[in-house]
Amino acid sequence: MQVSEEELMDRVASIGLLPGASHAPGSSHALALALLLALPACSCPEAPRSAEAPRSAEAPPAGTAAFGARPGAGTIPTGAFLDPVAAAALSEDGPPPRSIDEVGAAPTAAEDAGLRFTEVAAASGIHFRYTFGDYAYDNILESSGSGVSWFDADNDGDLDLFFANGTYIEGVSDPKGRVFASSRDAFYRNEGGGTFTDATASAGLGDTTWSMAAVIADYDGDGFSDVFLANYGPNRLYHNEGNGTFHERAAALGLTGPEKLNGFTKWSAGGSWFDADRDGDLDLLVCNFLAFDPYHLHPGKEWEMPDPKEYRGQASLLYRQEADGRFTEVTEAAGLFRPESKCMGLTVLDFDGDGWLDVFQANDHQPNFLFRARGDGTFAEIAWSAGVAVNDAGQVNGQMHGAHGDVDGDGLLDLLVVDLGHASLYRRTGPLLFENTTWQSGIGTLLDGLDQWGAGLQDLDNDGDLDLFTTNGVAHILVEQPPALAVNDGQGRFRDARATAGAYFRGRRSGRGAAFADYDDDGDIDIAVNHVDHQARPALLRNDTVRRGRSWVGFSLQPARAATAQGALVTLLAGGRTQLRVHQPISSYLSQNDPRLHFGLGDVTSVERVTVRWPSGRSESWAVPALDRYWTLREGSKDPR
Repeated sequence: MQVSEEELMDRVASIGLLPGASHAPGSSHALALALLLALPACSCPEAPRSAEAPRSAEAPPAGTAAFGARPGAGTIPTGAFLDPVAAAALSEDGPPPRSIDEVGAAPTAAEDAGLRFTEVAAASGIHFRYTFGDYAYDNILESSGSGVSWFDADNDGDLDLFFANGTYIEGVSDPKGRVFASSRDAFYRNEGGGTFTDATASAGLGDTTWSMAAVIADYDGDGFSDVFLANYGPNRLYHNEGNGTFHERAAALGLTGPEKLNGFTKWSAGGSWFDADRDGDLDLLVCNFLAFDPYHLHPGKEWEMPDPKEYRGQASLLYRQEADGRFTEVTEAAGLFRPESKCMGLTVLDFDGDGWLDVFQANDHQPNFLFRARGDGTFAEIAWSAGVAVNDAGQVNGQMHGAHGDVDGDGLLDLLVVDLGHASLYRRTGPLLFENTTWQSGIGTLLDGLDQWGAGLQDLDNDGDLDLFTTNGVAHILVEQPPALAVNDGQGRFRDARATAGAYFRGRRSGRGAAFADYDDDGDIDIAVNHVDHQARPALLRNDTVRRGRSWVGFSLQPARAATAQGALVTLLAGGRTQLRVHQPISSYLSQNDPRLHFGLGDVTSVERVTVRWPSGRSESWAVPALDRYWTLREGSKDPR
């Protein structure tokens, strides 16, 4: 059906889009919106007409997506954001810096690398629905998403799964989103055999605060993993009671965090448990993001989501665990206090091999930080001299997180920092020195034009080197993008592997958190992804790659005295080749990976030895009796179990 320009303008005016913008025929706003309204209708579920008939609190935001930076801003049909022509017309300054049709083109079958994944979330019993608090996607809190974490909650040997969730917030969300006020996080118990049961209520893990990430460790050394929730608002600490239930104790332990930082609600975006002072117990570094003012409008372009640079930052905070199990905030004394920083992710590793854990902090639109541990519980910031402060062009971007791994097999841990551009691969050349090899590795080409969030360097095909996955989606408007999947040639060069990897890799989603684990114990790495798009369903990508005779082996670590093996370095010698892993499951945006360490071995049929350098400083080596199974390595023990 042909629709005149005047009729289109009437349609624009009738729904009151873009307050304050010109709707006159021929104006840039009117033409953009005309394009949008001429698109096919969105197939998303219809929003409820009234509060008397709400949808489930776990249902996704549906029916509309929006721009505008304040609660109640105008909305447009969701499908409009999926059209590149309309998206280009949205900006007064012309097309966006990259067209979604120019990135992520599917490779040909000839480029296939053999990886295979099957999306099995619903079939496995996972029916979680993510919400960002209303039906409009119009501020930085809603666009940031939430994470997903793997851990064994009940010590039955199976990995359980936790999804962080958003919620309706008065004064932040559109009033229509009140139907989501009871939305909650979700916890799924692994029943074995590839199936899960929703155990949120029985476990007591259905927190209703806006949760960004679950940061999980056995902080008190009682043998059970506890759950710290990094929230917009008060943080939570759910203590594992050892009987399948959790009890919230953040206030009693001193871990709720301040009510406000730099004048606005504290916004925590993750964290890391580690022994910062080597006193034998776990401390907690909480990554705080920015001072979000929900009523701030982008100057001169009130319909656009404000840039992170327009807000003040919020300092990340270090909490030291005391002898009585409570925590004291010691950020400034430790040399970590940066009141204007905008942390999106923390990667805690011993970068220089001195036995003390260092901290890489990925910052949004600011230079990154690398805090070197001085050996006395304090830190010195050295990112510029180490070469990890900015990208290959000397610029900052929306850096999300640092994923670690030895991508080129030289025995040194490298760092992949995903961002809203083409990412940065920092190849380590010395104890505290890196060179940027983003384009030489092929990662720049693979990721250019994609806004990357959750990411991992994992051996997805069991050939003995680390491959790449990222989940993607435009940050400032709800535009879905294809995920990235690439295989490593063993020398740190990557090539696209999506061609026949499965239906998920032929589509587009807007992903945020991504976590990696062998949840079905079949010896290959699977992937869980949390999405912020209107499907709102997570993905559980079961790795169905044909084995082709390739072997593998995996290890759980049990230190003698510490509550966790965080930071332990594991080297494996097999077939004359050495592989390196580090026990640090927090290596993806807002998410936590399988705590076990997995090694693909290719066609190797035996392992000469595996060596662990424990957090205590002790090093031990073992023979590995058999392959294609998981072993437990105990500090001080003679044989693997």
